[in-house]
Amino acid sequence: MHPALAVIFLTLFSGGGFGIMALTAIINDFQIDGGLNPLQTMVAVILSLVFVSIGMLSSTAHLANPKNAWRAFTRWRTSWLAREGVFAVLYYPFAFAYLVWVFFTAGTQDTVGLILVNLAGLIGLITIFCQGMIYAVLRTIRQWNTALVPANFYVMGLAIGATILAAERMIMGAPALTLVGIALGLLVAAAVMKGIYYFWIARPNGPTIRTATGFNRSTVRILEQGHTFGTFLTEEFGHTLPSAKARSIKFMMYIFAFIIPVAALVIGFLTGQLFFAWLAIVSVVFGIGVERWLFFVEAQHVINLYHGRQQC
Repeated sequence: MHPALAVIFLTLFSGGGFGIMALTAIINDFQIDGGLNPLQTMVAVILSLVFVSIGMLSSTAHLANPKNAWRAFTRWRTSWLAREGVFAVLYYPFAFAYLVWVFFTAGTQDTVGLILVNLAGLIGLITIFCQGMIYAVLRTIRQWNTALVPANFYVMGLAIGATILAAERMIMGAPALTLVGIALGLLVAAAVMKGIYYFWIARPNGPTIRTATGFNRSTVRILEQGHTFGTFLTEEFGHTLPSAKARSIKFMMYIFAFIIPVAALVIGFLTGQLFFAWLAIVSVVFGIGVERWLFFVEAQHVINLYHGRQQC
């Protein structure tokens, strides 16, 4: 499928932003590493809002008719896309209210502050789920039609959030042992989950030209395509990636998304060198951005069966 940059940015940055807020709530709830002080909390919330806003604004670039965007919110009863939009908008007042509360009261562990941050974090997690389900319910794309998609969206968003929060603590010179451990655990979990996903989509499964035409006991092949020029379907749904190139990009993705952030967090924590904290942030965002590009480019719509592109 054609990997639209707007949707890559949407799923990457909004997932990371919601992950930051959810983990901020957990850290301050359980006072992990002493909890975040008011300055650290405000920085975390601002980063969350910036990430989510980048994702939401980039999504508008994918609209064919932006002036009708409001109509998407009216279908929340049946559309996961509409639900994502509703919860994403609902996230802002709670996140802003928490930011203002901490700024004026310095209350990160008081009852009102914890209620606000937990509501914002919960809404963010619900939004990530809705985002994943947009793709998981599409039966026409086998690589997306699995519960592994929202699961991967969750663990990737939380891995970005944990890496950023652990790096923030190191940059500000605060205790970060448990936070670094949480970040390392989430990065490893994300790597394992992604490996399971790649193993699953590599299995020969799904519709073929034989099942699509109903000739299950015969050999079926397309002699002529139904067109002589490119069409919308071939442009949007016909993008393919050679398997050898895909393996190389996946190897690079694993290095930037998981290996470098893990190594950078460990080295940064042990040596106190702030460069490695920044390296972990940049590497995990870039690496998971590549992962998200692969997520779209490897998706093959069943329409390809009728255009001479045989699926597994």
